[in-house]
Amino acid sequence: MKMIFNIWSSIFDMIAPRACTICGKRLSLSEAVICATCNLHLNRTNYHLSPYDNELARCFWGKIPIERCAAYLFYQHHTQSSKMVYALKYGNRPDIGVVIGKTIAEAYAHNNFFEDIDALLPVPLSKDRLKQRGYNQSEELARGISETTHLPILTNVLRRNAFHQSQTKLDRWQRNENVKDVFSLINAEKISGKHILIIDDIITTGATITAVGEELLKAEGVKISICSLGYAKD
Repeated sequence: MKMIFNIWSSIFDMIAPRACTICGKRLSLSEAVICATCNLHLNRTNYHLSPYDNELARCFWGKIPIERCAAYLFYQHHTQSSKMVYALKYGNRPDIGVVIGKTIAEAYAHNNFFEDIDALLPVPLSKDRLKQRGYNQSEELARGISETTHLPILTNVLRRNAFHQSQTKLDRWQRNENVKDVFSLINAEKISGKHILIIDDIITTGATITAVGEELLKAEGVKISICSLGYAKD
């Protein structure tokens, strides 16, 4: 059966060759989304090796209590990582999120990052943004993590009330103001007493995650951890 699958994969690859999201070179059958060379040069944070005290985790100190926190990559505009993230968010490539989610899960599992986590909660999009994009990139990341860890994904616990304005070009104060009262906790009983891992694509100031965390903490006995694809330092 595996041999038949490999044959069909080879035929399909000949008809419609896949290209690296970053450099555009043709991918081999063993590669997914990005080639081995580009993967080697990604600027990883390794925050999962010290998930209780790292630069990203400190963004939330004094704001919301967190158990652990990590981002897979350092994110900067006009870099390898930005090309991949742009394709995920704006290039109609939800598959990138799933593949990277699996990669994150496999890397972090060796350090027990997912130990005692009960469920994954991707940061929700507004209905308008979800309709426009067709998918939630954070949910696709969560899907990849879930396929590896078998943790359930919660999409009916937190609602995004409206899309105010993209956080991309806002300063720190504006980001905090932009996410006030944006999220609402629903079905609080589904997370009571549980350890929830919030999944996001890119964290900059942490304003969005803080707003999400504040809502989740309204449920009794909730613990929070954070995992993102990228960390964009101000």
